[in-house]
Amino acid sequence: MKLQFLKMHGLGNDFIMINGLVQKNMDNNNQELIKMLCDRHFGIGADGVIFILKAQQKEADFKMRIFNQDGSEAEMCGNGIRCLTHYLRLNNLTDKNKLVIETLAGLIKPEILTYNKEQSTVKVNMGQADFSLNKLAINKKLLKSKIDKLSDYPLKIAGKKYLLNGVSMGNPHAVIFVNTLNNIDLENVGPLIENHPLFSKAINVEFVKIIGENELDVIVWERGAGATLACGTGACAVAAVSLDQNRVNNDLRLNLPGGPLKIYKNDHGEMMMTGPSTFVYKGEIKTGGI
Repeated sequence: MKLQFLKMHGLGNDFIMINGLVQKNMDNNNQELIKMLCDRHFGIGADGVIFILKAQQKEADFKMRIFNQDGSEAEMCGNGIRCLTHYLRLNNLTDKNKLVIETLAGLIKPEILTYNKEQSTVKVNMGQADFSLNKLAINKKLLKSKIDKLSDYPLKIAGKKYLLNGVSMGNPHAVIFVNTLNNIDLENVGPLIENHPLFSKAINVEFVKIIGENELDVIVWERGAGATLACGTGACAVAAVSLDQNRVNNDLRLNLPGGPLKIYKNDHGEMMMTGPSTFVYKGEIKTGGI
């Protein structure tokens, strides 16, 4: 079977974009297909696969489903939804600048600020942060004390204590503030936190160094994808926790390995993220046989 695709990325967080409006029944959670497509040696190579689908809710223009490179489905992806928005204009599926996209995390509202075929700038209303334990799918039996949110919660990993701050941006995140990012062994500690039994559905992990009242450096371990160059929901999670704890001022620049995102919290408490989406190439791949 031949599969048409576009390769896109948001600050190096890269995706295989598949038009499910034309190529039917491709989003049926075929984990082996997803893993093959995302494999950087035997497939196309990407952090995830995004399907563009017909919206099921009348308020939405389109629907997005996103699968991580391990085949698991994610609720939302900030970099991915910027790529999807760019994709829709690039492929003449819409002429709108403002859209409503249906996701597992709810209705998300992106807006194209500048459009170019190669690269666009997209602002996304990522909604309100949720600090509740239920949204983090916490195994409450393992909590050391009776709390209603994770705020500097101590977790011992590989003999070292980390202070976790939990927040959901439609998907769960553990934000950890550190004095330096240089000695973080992300490849080892990332999966240990991601898959800790405290988190019944696993969790994304962000390590953060505050370098100014409006600027932070961030590295990310994404649930189901590993270390990535950027994470939009992760950046919003970091901003939400930092603002909630009065560590920074509003209107932030978050420096990720792939580049910066701009984030601020609006008057409704919603996290507003602005960043680029870049078209890489388009192609066709055979998914089985010759």
